[in-house]
Amino acid sequence: MPVDFAIPFQLGPMAVVFLAVVIFASAFIRGYSGFGFSALVVSGSALITDPLYMVPVVMILEIVATLGQARSTWPDLDRRMLLIMLAGALITMPLSVTILSRLDIDTVRLVLSSFILAMSIALLAGWSLKKRVGAPGMLGAGMASGIANAAAVGGLPIALFLAAQSIPARIFRATMMFYLCAIDIFALPMMVVAGIASTDTVVAAVLALPFLFAGIWLGSKRFLHTQPADFRRMTIILLAVMAILGLIKSLV
Repeated sequence: MPVDFAIPFQLGPMAVVFLAVVIFASAFIRGYSGFGFSALVVSGSALITDPLYMVPVVMILEIVATLGQARSTWPDLDRRMLLIMLAGALITMPLSVTILSRLDIDTVRLVLSSFILAMSIALLAGWSLKKRVGAPGMLGAGMASGIANAAAVGGLPIALFLAAQSIPARIFRATMMFYLCAIDIFALPMMVVAGIASTDTVVAAVLALPFLFAGIWLGSKRFLHTQPADFRRMTIILLAVMAILGLIKSLV
């Protein structure tokens, strides 16, 4: 007997194609710069569906992506910074997940888009710190990230924090990857308890894997031959554009 196959989240065929393109493009950027994947996918999905559905999906994909790149990026990881930022994130994540699960679709889209746009503008403006930040600053950045990670954009406060200090590209990229993987590992069980994750979450993540792997492979090859700063700027511009589109949709 034929087996019925249900598309996750009741998406239509064109929506599935659109999300596949968004995941591939976002994975390419993530493979190159180390961040931007979750924010791009969630921003893109907000244009066609409830973005809350995609939050646990991108968390699973971030974990898988980091495991696949762990061997090549581990030597460049700033372990001390990673642990301090994670401590900050763990303080704020439980509350933020609880709040997010109680918001409606338009509120979620508005909050996500506003946050992404604000962070993008700050990065594009070239905001920078005159000296390296110590442990209190790292802890604060992690706390801000923990709040944002409930909406799958926890990488943006950390990207802003690292970019402001002119962290070398390889350390920036590796630390971002492992940080995002770690907070997603902690956040996923909270998503399940809050009722945000479901069977559709797993199905969607599995279907997205080919696009994830292809994009990351191409993005990583690009990273080896170019300067990350130039492409990071293009990534931030793309984030800003998608955030503006999300704002328009939520307000209209």
